[in-house]
Amino acid sequence: MTSIKIFCPATIANLNCGFDVLGLCLESIGDEIIIRKSVNKCVKITNIVGANLPFEIENNVAGVAALAIFEEANKRVAFEHGFEIEIFKKIKAGSGIGSSSASAAGAVFGINELLGKPFSKIELVKFAMKGEVVASGSEHADNVAPCLLGGFTLVRGYNPLDVIKIESPSELYAVVLHPHIEVKTADARSVLQPMISLQNAIIQTGNIGGLVAGLFMSDYELISRSLHDVIIEPLRKHLIPNFDEVKDVALKNGALGAGISGAGPSIFALCKGKESAQKIALSMENMYQNTEINFDIHISKINPKGVEVISINEL
Repeated sequence: MTSIKIFCPATIANLNCGFDVLGLCLESIGDEIIIRKSVNKCVKITNIVGANLPFEIENNVAGVAALAIFEEANKRVAFEHGFEIEIFKKIKAGSGIGSSSASAAGAVFGINELLGKPFSKIELVKFAMKGEVVASGSEHADNVAPCLLGGFTLVRGYNPLDVIKIESPSELYAVVLHPHIEVKTADARSVLQPMISLQNAIIQTGNIGGLVAGLFMSDYELISRSLHDVIIEPLRKHLIPNFDEVKDVALKNGALGAGISGAGPSIFALCKGKESAQKIALSMENMYQNTEINFDIHISKINPKGVEVISINEL
């Protein structure tokens, strides 16, 4: 195997109540990355299409993640080649649907494949988290975990990293409305408060437990009752124009729940069934057409696989 082309899916993190611990993987939106073995034993980014991103390894999300796995592989695996990375961005930076995590996860997944898979998926999550520091200033796994594992993921703990994959109920769909404005993850984190009330902590904990239980039992009504955020959303929603109006119209048209995707500005809605998702997407689209902001809207099933191989070139 001399090169590999992979699909790196978009993700929705937090899912209302699950700040930094819950995420899901999308099926219809994602980047592509090509990684080739190179003669020089180093990591290099040779091409970036679709975004104005730095080529310097230490300043690029994919580069930092790739360097993390490369350095660890030098301690574990015998190899004499390096890696060249081409990134084809289709997820806009700052969109709130895991643009940085797709790059980081794709880079470590591809290098692991070319090395003969010496690292587990959980180890790949750890490497990818190193890349997230470039985008947000902190290591968090609520995007990279679902991107690498697929389905829903729960990050039970970070020290040590403990990630549980949850299979999606079969009829669950996601609608994502992406306004063409940028909300940087670091900026969205800066508005958060370090202390919360006991009452809100109790409410949020109950909703996280309810959402996880609802996913395991395919209980759509329980999922709907649990998709509420009393801690993060009230502090962040002012960063997204017309957020309340979009959420309200989605709920009125049958969404199980709606909220901020990741750090925003994208707004997501979870729906039961494709027909319901199409109706809700149309209602959100019609509402946002009244603004002066350009936007994209996506309908997607939950991706059960995560990052996957598109093609392989062999000797």
